Amino acid sequence: MTEARRGSASSRRAKVISLVQAGSVHSQSDLVGLLAKAGFTVTQATASRDLEDIGAFRGRKRDGSAIYQLPQDDAQTLSRVISLPSELILSVESSANLAVVRTPPGGAQLLASALDGARTHGQLASVIGTIAGDDTVLLISKRSTGGAALAKELLRIAQPNRNSTKKTTSRGAHS
Repeated sequence: MTEARRGSASSRRAKVISLVQAGSVHSQSDLVGLLAKAGFTVTQATASRDLEDIGAFRGRKRDGSAIYQLPQDDAQTLSRVISLPSELILSVESSANLAVVRTPPGGAQLLASALDGARTHGQLASVIGTIAGDDTVLLISKRSTGGAALAKELLRIAQPNRNSTKKTTSRGAHS
């Protein structure tokens, strides 16, 4: 597989998820074209594998046309994409009640969705919400000085095994 854009399979799959969620993917050929417009050059076989990896299935819209859809359970979809969130958390910075997470290009919405799901299921209870761009996620803590603690928690999640060679950093962790 050749990618025109620098990025991992994770960022490409994050884009696939966003395209499927937007209701834009009617066929594997559609997906190949949409990914090309987003800067990813892939074969139809890669597009097919990505759809399978995220758990997408062919369904029908109300008008009867075929469309790819995702299971209702976001956690199930996310667990098939990558080992979350370690591959998506490149660095974390904090200030006051904010934590800013940098991700690979295209990975922010996938990570934000996973973090929102964790919050909904009782984990990350200190988080009010998330805002995602392309490669950055902003997490907002309930506590006015909770950003540093939140950054530490995210780094702990990103590095479950301390012997990992992955370089994850915390910069500017201020209360």
